[in-house]
Amino acid sequence: MPRLRKPTAIRLLALALASLAACSHDAAKQPDANIGATDDWPGVGGGADEAQYSKLTEIDTASVDRLGLAWALDLPGEVTLEATPLEVAGTIFFTGSYAKAYAVDALTGKVKWTFDPKTWQHDPAAMHFSFGANRGMAYENGRVFFASLDGRLFGLDAKTGKQLWVTETVPEGAYNISTGAPRVMNGKVIIGNGGADFGARGYVTAVDAATGKEAWKFFTTPGKPGDNNNQPELERAAATWGPAHLKAGGGGGTVWNGMTFDPARNRVYIGVGNAGPYDPEARDPGGGDNLYTSSIVALDAGTGKYLWHYQENPRDSWDYKATPNIVTATLNLDGRARDVILHAPTNGFLYVIDRDTGKVISAGASAQMNWARGIDLKTGRPIENRDIRYETGLTKIWPGTVGGHNWQPMSYSPRTGLVYIPQQQIGARFSRKGGSENAFNVMGLTLEPIVEKPGDGHGFLVAWDPVAQKQAWRVEHKGLWNGGTLATAGNLVFQGTADGYFKAFDAANGKEVWSFNAGLGIIGAPISYRLNGKQYVSILVGYGGTTAAYGKFMDMGWKYGAQPRRLLTFALDGKAALPASPAATFKVAALDDPALTLNEADVAAGRGLSIQCAACHGVGLQSTGTPGPDLRESGIALKLDTFKELLKSGALMEQGMPRFENLTDEQIRQLHAYVRAKAREALGKRQADRSAPMPKL
Repeated sequence: MPRLRKPTAIRLLALALASLAACSHDAAKQPDANIGATDDWPGVGGGADEAQYSKLTEIDTASVDRLGLAWALDLPGEVTLEATPLEVAGTIFFTGSYAKAYAVDALTGKVKWTFDPKTWQHDPAAMHFSFGANRGMAYENGRVFFASLDGRLFGLDAKTGKQLWVTETVPEGAYNISTGAPRVMNGKVIIGNGGADFGARGYVTAVDAATGKEAWKFFTTPGKPGDNNNQPELERAAATWGPAHLKAGGGGGTVWNGMTFDPARNRVYIGVGNAGPYDPEARDPGGGDNLYTSSIVALDAGTGKYLWHYQENPRDSWDYKATPNIVTATLNLDGRARDVILHAPTNGFLYVIDRDTGKVISAGASAQMNWARGIDLKTGRPIENRDIRYETGLTKIWPGTVGGHNWQPMSYSPRTGLVYIPQQQIGARFSRKGGSENAFNVMGLTLEPIVEKPGDGHGFLVAWDPVAQKQAWRVEHKGLWNGGTLATAGNLVFQGTADGYFKAFDAANGKEVWSFNAGLGIIGAPISYRLNGKQYVSILVGYGGTTAAYGKFMDMGWKYGAQPRRLLTFALDGKAALPASPAATFKVAALDDPALTLNEADVAAGRGLSIQCAACHGVGLQSTGTPGPDLRESGIALKLDTFKELLKSGALMEQGMPRFENLTDEQIRQLHAYVRAKAREALGKRQADRSAPMPKL
């Protein structure tokens, strides 16, 4: 029987609200990083260090102008593509929007096998959680591993795609999901969970790679009284939470993305997510730092034993999280080589942390920020500005909830000594009271993205010197939400952009040296590998994910189903041609039924219900084209009877549209009225109704 969770669609938006000339040291003196097999790309970040760095040099600043498309693979049925592919011995492995696994011939682009976990069939309720995104797979010893949205972890034979085992990692009835890529750790596979925005309790699970049998589990927040006995790390954490939380449990701190295995120390560093709900007084009145939320935690890979932690945001209040990728490197600091972690979490700092002790060595403000003035290196705590937790009412914070750097991987080049960070700049307005039409009430806290400062609403590629803690160069992009980066020994940095281009930059100075029109926005990270002595670069093209929840701020004019999702592979002197696809357009082809008379009370109530649609169809129904279509243009949403039938039946669940069995007929009628009102507004037949109540979670 499928595991059923209580209806969760009203919480969807919380998941979304849930971005060398100047180098001051001698980069040539930086120790080189050993990322494993040079020819292959066997891990999410290339090698165990998660540095997103390739040692291949055939494609470099001198030859990159010869780079051309070798082949393209269309991926019908996919919507958002966030995965960083793997490449092992001539096969590319990756996951699609709902964790469908693919194996593709790396020379020809021919599909070898696919495996669909069919979450929509196994656990229909889990479909309410999704942005239609999964961030990838892991590989070890002839096996590949990935997690489905509902928390099942799969082990497959890498040659055939045959299922070897499947393990449930999400407790029944929990508000937890899996969207991240697992990692491998010398015969073990580790996976985390999501759902912190609405208070799910965070943890990571390690299983035996051969059998799928659970080896250990580590919780990132303390449990209820009695659950933490004889667990010193949880007792230590419990002392930083108030009695209200310890009675209720939960608290957030989910580990949904960044995890890095350190083979030399046989330990894993996990990036712990934000606390939930966001408002600390609602979450934990009278509490303290709320460990281990917004922290990096080091664990023994064999046993799961706690080793150390560093909390980047004590008592998180802004949806800040330590979930972006965690890079391990060796830097020359103060005349000696030190093994460090390089980390750019969502709060806007770039941290250099000692790998042995967890002590912060330095931190620099690499993104626009106003919540802190710096980091106290004696205590490791941020030097916070006053009245930043909405104590005096409305508070404006930079970075906003989407962060200065989010899940899109940054890269580190030991050749240049620079970190290449995909950043975005946008603020957030927080208040415990009401907000404007664009605001949403997330469990009692009003949130609204804001664009006020120079650079707001744009993404950036930032080259950062982690030794000097200063910027080397910066490139501004047209769109806010862009792709992860790849640095190479050919002195290049590759990145895809929201407006549909795949680009290469000179790693030393940021000069754009190559560009390819991919026909659709890119948010995933590229990889590079070598076959038969030839270097290739591959990238998944599929704009989306959390874009719908940010509406106009991330809308780049892409339309649902219009632009193909693809895997593109490039090589020097590649001659393949990419078939044309429709250009981006901001024109809304809204539909209207002139015979329908709208009841304004229904429209107002429907706006409040539209929170259930926002994560897929856009805030205020302003669609970004993914993961769901623009309801203003939908023929199904034009008539109440077809709209009701779709919501009740779940007929399109396999395409990502969940069944809304929790909605009454009256609520469906109200929601339909709001859709029709927004369609007329797009057609210029109606003024925007700013008197409607603010949707609440």
